[in-house]
Amino acid sequence: MPVEFRNVDASPTDDVRTWPYEALVIVIDRGLVSDWKPVFAEIRRSPWGRVARRVERYLSYREPDQVSTLFSLAIDRARADADRADRREAAARVREAVARSGLTSARFAEMVGTSAPRLSTYASGKVTPSAAMLLRIERVGRECAEQGTRQP
Repeated sequence: MPVEFRNVDASPTDDVRTWPYEALVIVIDRGLVSDWKPVFAEIRRSPWGRVARRVERYLSYREPDQVSTLFSLAIDRARADADRADRREAAARVREAVARSGLTSARFAEMVGTSAPRLSTYASGKVTPSAAMLLRIERVGRECAEQGTRQP
């Protein structure tokens, strides 16, 4: 039987993002796996979002048990997956900028103020460039493409 909210201005069928804090507590404490699914889905969708932070806050003072462990693992895994996806995207953006520029990797690296080996680590995803470096890489790639700069 699905969990019921009492004394809470929400319904379990409402979007989990609209649930008050108390509704999340009820679902964690008294819900079943089927009741947890929308919470887990929202945590996967937005690992640092409001729902994930509220669950984390509740878990910080809730008596630890298997349910707490499950929700903590869900948050940790969602954040790790999001980190990996962000790193892949940053690497793809570096590769795209270098390709768009028409320059060799060594020349491109020189133009953005780094070494060819470091640029390679950015392009492979082994290292994530700083925000400033990623912006510089994208700017140089775009400018070179617009100017038709080509390496002889």
